[in-house]
Amino acid sequence: MLEIIKDPSDVKTLSRDELQQLVDETRQFLIEQIMAVGGHFGSNLGVVELTVALHYVFDSPRDRILWDVGHQAYAHKALTGRQAQFPTLRQYGGMAGFPKRNESPHDFFGVGHASTSISAALGMAVARDLRGENHHVVAVIGDGAMTGGMAFEALNHAGDLKKRLIVILNDNEMSIAPNVGAVSQYLTKLRTDPHYGRMKSEIETLLKKIPAIGHKLAGAAERAKDSLKYFMVQGALFEEFGFKYFGPINGHDLSSVLSILEQAKELTSPVLIHVVTQKGKGYPSAETAPDKLHSVGGAVTKPKKATPSYTQVFADALTELARTDERIVAITAAMPSGTGLNRFAAEFPERCFDVGIAEQHAATFCAGLSTAGMRPVFAVYSTFLQRAYDQVIHDICIQNLPVVFAIDRAGLVGPDGETHQGVFDVAFLRTVPNMTIMMPKDEGELRHMLFTSLTLQGPVAVRYPREDGRGVALDQSFMRLPIGVSEIVREGSDVALLALGPMVAVAENAALMLNQRGISALVINLRFVKPLDEAMLLRLAHSDMPIVTLEEASAAGGVGGAILEFYATHDLSVRVHPIGIADHFVEHGSREELLHHVGLTADHVAREAETLLHRPQSEAQTRVEKRNISPRLVKK
Repeated sequence: MLEIIKDPSDVKTLSRDELQQLVDETRQFLIEQIMAVGGHFGSNLGVVELTVALHYVFDSPRDRILWDVGHQAYAHKALTGRQAQFPTLRQYGGMAGFPKRNESPHDFFGVGHASTSISAALGMAVARDLRGENHHVVAVIGDGAMTGGMAFEALNHAGDLKKRLIVILNDNEMSIAPNVGAVSQYLTKLRTDPHYGRMKSEIETLLKKIPAIGHKLAGAAERAKDSLKYFMVQGALFEEFGFKYFGPINGHDLSSVLSILEQAKELTSPVLIHVVTQKGKGYPSAETAPDKLHSVGGAVTKPKKATPSYTQVFADALTELARTDERIVAITAAMPSGTGLNRFAAEFPERCFDVGIAEQHAATFCAGLSTAGMRPVFAVYSTFLQRAYDQVIHDICIQNLPVVFAIDRAGLVGPDGETHQGVFDVAFLRTVPNMTIMMPKDEGELRHMLFTSLTLQGPVAVRYPREDGRGVALDQSFMRLPIGVSEIVREGSDVALLALGPMVAVAENAALMLNQRGISALVINLRFVKPLDEAMLLRLAHSDMPIVTLEEASAAGGVGGAILEFYATHDLSVRVHPIGIADHFVEHGSREELLHHVGLTADHVAREAETLLHRPQSEAQTRVEKRNISPRLVKK
């Protein structure tokens, strides 16, 4: 049955029995495809019935269906003409793991971060009405994404505007208790019966006509109705936001889902449908361990290194430090396992806080903790720290509070694509006063940086990659690093390679290649983005060596730019060639493919260094002057 579905319109031609067959085939298709190539697993298996029902009831692309985060959109992709692309899922040049507007006319909003769907859907609903159009807008949001404040901001606005909008809350954590379900289904039918609203209004009008006690009696009746609602209906919160609440309903009962969607389709006010599903539905291992099979790596994976990951090293080091410093507390925004803080929580449960998908709150929560004498460490992916930028500036840096940002997944992260690449944090943090930014060349240095950051009396960002470490010994005692001081990794006299974090290893390999060509390369581990090692930069300026900077971050606003700014403000003529992520978004692929794509490989660096070294001085200087904006350096 799935093979004949080339477009959502084909779903509408099926009978109810054929729809169930389509559900079964789609679920089996997803199991086979995801296990072969990797991707988000449990969440996608849980929404197959819901996805089939949505495309049966609604008319995409005329009607707009939005998927929050996008972890659960694979069935949607399979039903919208992309079955043949699944072998390329999350691979370089292949199909994205999240909805993308340029991939299909049925993907209405590009996603990857949580809690955005209701805001976007409301914007589309308002635009529809302003343009005099007539179609439905549906936002599908998970219970996890509902912990994000942005979702509630959107609910608040939608309830106030009273636009025709359908929000589906996909709850894959709760179980359905038969008694609650029966009561809820009864009350849902009562509230959606067109006679119910008219009857309630007529009774209230009649009561108010009774002399003397009419208004009091009407008020008492209203309070009694509200009390009953709050006692019996789980969706009272959403009702207060101005939404008609349906549910909870069994999201794996196709008939029930179809019925409730058809009812909601006829309403003109905001509707919230609470659908309860099971992560990993149809795959027993994923049903019993949804957290472990949220995502799978696929059949072909790289062998696991014997060395620990940077995330693991961070978590172990933080736990070790917390044993002797009771002020240390750890904070995560719904990523305890991903950031390694489940290790910390196992030993210090009272000092570890998961605030849900609420990075803004997490940052200000850290600020409050620090003012009371604690030493908060906020473990957060680089891509998600972007969501708390105002709080970083306003609540932490302006007050110069000692908060440590442990920035995981800094750099290219691979298959999750442009929504998750951690390449912007250097640029957006470097401009903020009071912020110290550092990045280790290996896992041993990460331990020292974490220790050092907890001794500073101001905000600190320690960024580290998703990768496994380099295999250095971790038995050294913690050491406080001198702030703003770099490290010479390899001596050289012809060209200087200044590298940040994992790029130090790339620079070392490039130096070996250059050595074979008779070129002596100096390799420096920058360690600090802010403050820069100005003494080292001044020494290099007088050495007449050209400089190549390497960073796995945006070149615009990055450490290479910071070095150019330093030389410009000091009126120093130095040949500097920054290598970083160019001014474009990096799509999905393996980390190795992406590093090659952006030019962060030893071979590319060696070629660039050799070209820079052999370029005439005047030409190189002209290129540097064009790069700088300092009026003192650019001659008129």
